[in-house]
Amino acid sequence: MVPILTLAADGTDRVMLGGAYVVDDFALVFKGFFLLASYVTILMSMDYIADGDYKEAEFYFLMLISVVGMMVMSSSRELITIFVALETISIPTYLLAGWRKHDERSSEASVKYFLYGALSSAVMLYGMSFVYGLSGSTLLADISVWAGNGDIGVIGTLAILLTLVGFAFKISAVPFHFWAPDTYEGAPTPVTAFLSVSSKAGGFVGMIVLVYAAFAPDPAAWQTFMWVIAAASMTVGNVVALRQKNVVRMLAYSSIAQAGYMLVPFAVAPDGDTAVAFQATIVYILIYGIMNLGAFACVIAIARRTRSANIESFSGLFYTSPTLTVALTAFLFSLAGIPVLAGWYGKFVVFASVLDAGNTWAIVLGVVVAVNSVIAFFYYGNVCRVMWFHKPVDGDAHPIRVPAALRLGIALTMIGTLVVGAFPQLVAHVSDLAPFAPTFGG
Repeated sequence: MVPILTLAADGTDRVMLGGAYVVDDFALVFKGFFLLASYVTILMSMDYIADGDYKEAEFYFLMLISVVGMMVMSSSRELITIFVALETISIPTYLLAGWRKHDERSSEASVKYFLYGALSSAVMLYGMSFVYGLSGSTLLADISVWAGNGDIGVIGTLAILLTLVGFAFKISAVPFHFWAPDTYEGAPTPVTAFLSVSSKAGGFVGMIVLVYAAFAPDPAAWQTFMWVIAAASMTVGNVVALRQKNVVRMLAYSSIAQAGYMLVPFAVAPDGDTAVAFQATIVYILIYGIMNLGAFACVIAIARRTRSANIESFSGLFYTSPTLTVALTAFLFSLAGIPVLAGWYGKFVVFASVLDAGNTWAIVLGVVVAVNSVIAFFYYGNVCRVMWFHKPVDGDAHPIRVPAALRLGIALTMIGTLVVGAFPQLVAHVSDLAPFAPTFGG
C-alpha cells in the first residue's frame, strides 16, 4: 500500500489500525494547531462562563471531547475513522451552541445546528457507502487507486459529491451555510469562536484528507463542485455581511466568505499536481485561526461592558479603550488582507495557487477573489470607522476592564498576527512539514 503522506517528527510515519490511523507531519501540524486554538478559546471562555449561569465543568469537558475528535481527524486515513472523528467534533458542539439554557435564541441555535448537522451527516454517510461499494475498501489509499482508474462513472461522481457535502456543511460553505448565522449569533460568543475556527478547521482537515489523499486522481469528479461553492461562499458571505448590524453575525458571514477563500486552492489544483494547492490551504487555515480568534476575543471583551454586539455599541471605543480598539482594528484589517498583518499572506498564497494553475477558470476564480477582497474591506472598515470616529454611546467614558485570561488570549493572537505578517516564512515552513505525496496509487 502506498503511503498517503510523507515524513513525521523523526522521519518515520506511525501507521496503526491497518492504515486507518497515521501519525505523520500533517497530523502533527494540525494537532498542534487544534491544541493552541483550543487553549486560546478556553482563555476566552473562563470569565465569560464563570460570570454566567453556566455549568463550567461540563462546558470544558464537551469542548475537550470535540478537540479529541479534531485530533483524530488529522490522523484519519479511512472513511469510517473520518466519519467517527467528524461526529466526535460535531455532537458536543450541538450542546455547546445551546449552553445559554434560558435564552431562546441559544436554544434555537442549538436545534437548528443539530437538525441540519444530522441531515448532512446522513447524506455524507450515504455517499461514503457508495464509495466503499464501488472501490471495495474504506482505506483512502485504496480509494485513490479506484479514483485513478479513470472510469468511476456517474454513480462514482455522485458518491464523491455526496461525501463532500457533509464537509461543506461543517465548514459552512454556500449553499450549506444556512445554519451558521443564527447559530453563531445565538450561541455563547466563546462557542461561536470555537465553531468558526477549531470546528471549521476540523472540517477542512477532513476535506483535505479526502480530496487530496483519495479523490485527487479524478479531479473532474469534484473540482467543478469546489469551484462553484468557493465562488458562491465568497460572494454570498461578503455581500450579506455588508448589511449586518451585529458584529457576531457579521463575523459569521465573514467566516462563510473565508471558507470560500480556503476552497479556492481545491478548485484550481492542476491535474496530477496538488502540492501548491495543498500547502496554500494549510497556510490559510493556520492564519485564519489566529486572526479570527483574536477578533472574537476582542468582541467578548467589548461586550462585557456594552452587553451588546451591535456595531453601534462599539461607537467611540477608541476614546475609552484605545488598546482594545487598536487590537480589534488589526484583526479586522488582517481578515481583510491588509499588509503587513498575517491575512495578507493568506490572500497571497491563494493567488499563488491560482497563478500556478494558470487556466482560464482559475483566473476567473482569481478575479472573484480579488473583487470579494475589496467588498470585504467595506464591512470590516465600517466597524473600524465606528470605533475610531464616532463619539461614545451615552457619553460613556469608562475604560473597559479586560480580565487577565482574556487579555492573554488577545495578546497571543495579536503576537501571532503581527509576527506571521512580518515573517510569513514561518507559516510557509510549517506547511512544508506536511506535504502530500505527488503521486497517487503507485
